[in-house]
Amino acid sequence: MSNTRWHQMMAGLACMAAISSPQYVWTLFTPMLKADFGASGAALQVTFSLLIVLQTLFSPIQGWIGRYVAARTLIMAGVVLTGLSWIVTAHVYSLNMLYLSYGVLGGVGTGTVYVGVVSLLMQWFPQRRGMAAGAAAAGYGMGAMLTTFPISHTLAASGWRDTMSLFGAVIIVMGLLAAWFLKVPSSAVSVDRSGLGEAGYSTSFVVKTPLFWLMFFMMATMATSGLMVTSQLAQIALDFNVAHLTILGMAALPLAMTLDRVANGLTRPLFGWVSDHLGRERTMAFAFTLEAVALTCWLALAHHPVAFVLLSGVVFLGWGEIFSLFPATLTDTFGTKDASRNYGLLYMAQGVGAVFGGPLAAWMHQTSSSWYPVFACAIGGDLLTALLAIVVLRPMRRRFMTSRG
Repeated sequence: MSNTRWHQMMAGLACMAAISSPQYVWTLFTPMLKADFGASGAALQVTFSLLIVLQTLFSPIQGWIGRYVAARTLIMAGVVLTGLSWIVTAHVYSLNMLYLSYGVLGGVGTGTVYVGVVSLLMQWFPQRRGMAAGAAAAGYGMGAMLTTFPISHTLAASGWRDTMSLFGAVIIVMGLLAAWFLKVPSSAVSVDRSGLGEAGYSTSFVVKTPLFWLMFFMMATMATSGLMVTSQLAQIALDFNVAHLTILGMAALPLAMTLDRVANGLTRPLFGWVSDHLGRERTMAFAFTLEAVALTCWLALAHHPVAFVLLSGVVFLGWGEIFSLFPATLTDTFGTKDASRNYGLLYMAQGVGAVFGGPLAAWMHQTSSSWYPVFACAIGGDLLTALLAIVVLRPMRRRFMTSRG
């Protein structure tokens, strides 16, 4: 049984890795897309926001569909939609069509796979949900490190249309192969550790609690800072004159992106595991403060290519864990009944963060001609959320769980 669990973990990680490029490699395409479509940075970043918003909005729908459709079938459908989003995008010639193909189609596809895999792996590891959610999210966070340099080289050699056609097909083939091995655990395996059993709390109850909306606000605030860096990294590198510099013979921008994917992936199971032992809220406070400090140092030293690369990695080390800490905290609090739908609704907080971190951040940069106010908002949000984790979330969650037995 132990081997089966870890086989499922590997298959889930491979699925997540296969569909991670639309979000995490987007920034490489933005300079060419801006020139090809003649769009402003803010208008172009609407595409990225649509990707994340649709990814998150579809999540609770995916949780509902998952009650009637086998998890493997649903995840495979999401993989196909994700790959097709790139293949279709390679043949569009207007900004509105780019919104529909890359943003809408890609968002539905990635959201289906993401929530499906996270929910499935938490069922396989009921005693270590923090680790399971973190590991699943790590596959998504780290997957693009395998494609960053190949996509960067293909872009330079063949342009963005051929690149999307080729890697869209790769997404479909690799994702379907990994998803084929997924299956749902028996009821004996997915025993709940929350004390609520499968009875748990229904989604209709969860969304009426202030506790859920506090977690939603915190996740949205943290998502904003990380998605701002994810979507704007190429523009930030250009503005600080490090995009075309090299470090040990490697271009600084794709090198930073690769390191970011490693850090973004490792932090999810790492802080998930830490939170299983230290506590969810303490871990949140530490990690969110780490990102605030990293953003401050990164902004101060961004003109230096080595510092730009290394500190961008530290930023993601302090950010990516939100995708393990929040689902684990949510399921610990409200049980496994409707866990997929509950997390699907919480995951919509990332969609809110995509709006603030995508086009609104680009607009703020465009109007102020500076990244300083954008970073100031992100740093302030990180520190606020770290404080809320200890001062508000921890006692509120303790009171809720005590009162509910």
